[in-house]
This record gives sequence, C-alpha cells and structure tokens, in this order.
Amino acid sequence: MRPAQIVDLFAGPGGLDVAAEKLGIATAGVEWDSAACTTRRAAGLATWEGDVRNYGPSDFPDADVLAGGPPCQTFTVAGAGAGRRALDEVLTFVDRMVAREDRSEILKDLSKLEDERTGLVLEPLRWALEAIDDRDKPYRAIVLEQVPAVLPVWEAYGKALQSEGYTVDCGLLRTEAFGVPQTRKRAVLIARFGTEPVQLPSPTHRTYRKGSPRDSGDSALLPWVTMGDVLNRESPFVVISNYGTGGDPKARGRRGSWEPAATVTGKISRNRVVDLNDKDMDRFSFSEAGQLQTFPTDYPWEGRDVGQQIGNAVPPRLAMHVLSAAFGWAPPTEEKLSTLGTWKTARPESDAESPSESSVPAYV
Repeated sequence: MRPAQIVDLFAGPGGLDVAAEKLGIATAGVEWDSAACTTRRAAGLATWEGDVRNYGPSDFPDADVLAGGPPCQTFTVAGAGAGRRALDEVLTFVDRMVAREDRSEILKDLSKLEDERTGLVLEPLRWALEAIDDRDKPYRAIVLEQVPAVLPVWEAYGKALQSEGYTVDCGLLRTEAFGVPQTRKRAVLIARFGTEPVQLPSPTHRTYRKGSPRDSGDSALLPWVTMGDVLNRESPFVVISNYGTGGDPKARGRRGSWEPAATVTGKISRNRVVDLNDKDMDRFSFSEAGQLQTFPTDYPWEGRDVGQQIGNAVPPRLAMHVLSAAFGWAPPTEEKLSTLGTWKTARPESDAESPSESSVPAYV
C-alpha cells in the first residue's frame, strides 16, 4: 500500500508528519495552535491553521490516510480529568455517530460536557464516517494515538470501524520499546480498509525497568536507548524531573544519562540537570528536548511555548513504526530510522491557501 497523502488532525509541530515525510509520504496537517503552526511552517510542512471541526474529508481530496492525536489535557493524569469523568458519555457519542444521528444534535449535547476539548477525541471518527458517506471514498488507513486513558475510546472506535469494513488493532505501546530514549505510554489504533489483517508494530527494544540490566543475553530485543546515547554531553548527568509520578509534583523522579528519559512533558525546561556531584549543569535546550522525542537535531523549533510543543508531540521514531504497520510494510530499518537525525527545510513563501493545494517539503 503506497499512500498518496496523509491528512493529520491535531498535527502539532509535526511528529507524525516528520515520520511520514521520511517514509516518502506527503502530509497535510490541520492544527489550531499558532505556535505549533509557526514551527511547522519553519519546517516546510504543509499546514492549515484552524479548528478541525471546521474541516472535513472533502477539503482534502488527495488524502487517502487519516491520522490524528486529539488534545490529551482532559484525559491525562496530569490534568483535571474531565475527559476521564466523561468517558462513559463519550462512548455513547461513538454509538450515536455510527448510527448516523444528526450532527447538530450531537454537537448540542457535546457542548454540555464539562470541558469542550473532551469532545475533540470524536473528530477523527467524524472524518472517517464522512469519508464513507459524503465522498464514497473510505480512508485506506487510519492511525490514531493518545494517552493511555483514551484506550477505551479507541476500542469503541475499533468496533465502529469494523462495522464499516475496516480491520483494526489497538492497544498500548511503550516508546522505549521502539528505540525512543524516553519512557512514555501511548494508546494507539491502526485500521485498514478491507479484510487484510492489521497489527500494531512489534517491539524492537527491551522495555525499561528501574534497576534492571539494560541488556540481557536471553533477549532477542535490542537494549533500550539512553539519554546519553543521543545527547552530545561531555559527562554523565542526572535529570531531576519537575513532573512527579502519578502527577504528584512533590515526587521528584531522577533519571541518569545511562537510562531513558522520563516522559517528556511541556515542563521539560524546568527539569534540573546535575552532574554526579549534584552540581547544576545546563538544562535541556529545545534541540535536546526534541532529540529525546526523536525529532531531528536541527528541527527548527519556533514560536512560543516550544517546550509545550515538544511535550505534546508524537515521537517520530514511534510514528514511523506505527505508520509502517498500518500500511502493511516491513518494520523500518535502522538505516531508514537514522534519517530522522537531520531535517533540511524549505520555508514556504506563504501558507497554503486552500486545503486542496498540497505541498511537499524538501527533506533529507
């Protein structure tokens, strides 16, 4: 399966798009956050700044793959939890959408949710169903990711998409199990139209457990990747996290450079970095924080809240594995994955004027 174009909803600064472009697939990203759009434009990624609720499949006629990572703030353990409290209600909306209930009625009820962002998790399903109903052109593949608390929604999506002719797999993936130098769990769904089976990608690296050996002679998996493996620092260091386990800011976790990073969040610039004598070192630069997410070393981070952009992004290395599995391809080789190390950009002269006009960035 060779996709023509991916339309990426809630595209952020371009984590999935970077992976797709390195795989030779054009992307079109829809993102409302102006700061993330500033970075995307600097990277030469085709970008439409706006609310995904104001667009639909007919606006992107060349796209035959749908991807999306809706905002996680209402579902994440670090947030207030409005999405988790509304989970059962969200699942009923899935059923109503599959039953083709009038959208205006659904929108009216969504507006009553405690936090309107919770309803955004339903947008990829709307796009998938409209592609079937309005343009009679189902997406050939669908790729979705979110925080672990959203897995029940993806499971409901799976049943819905199966009833529409897709094969589906979903579950939790650990980023370090795919060579990302960071421990982070993501709920991932992949679907393919037709009867050919689809499976989440298989781990390539060992999962991290504190105190466990990095390598094991009885494992066919590669050792997990450490911060020291990817960051060009002259001496070992320890990161004192600003983000406590379970969202408790008083529980300051520590990770050494001989370990993967803890989950990279929007507050990463607040993390202290110290040497082995507990003496302060330079905190992570944006480039270093991006590398922990497997963005290219020279990725052009711009705009405000860069730390938040990085923390919210999909790790491109994980995305490359997930996309390959969704398309029925062999897992990406280390040679292909190594291309994520650099990014040659071509800054567009202006924003794309309409969603039907696609552009492909220059990259290496």
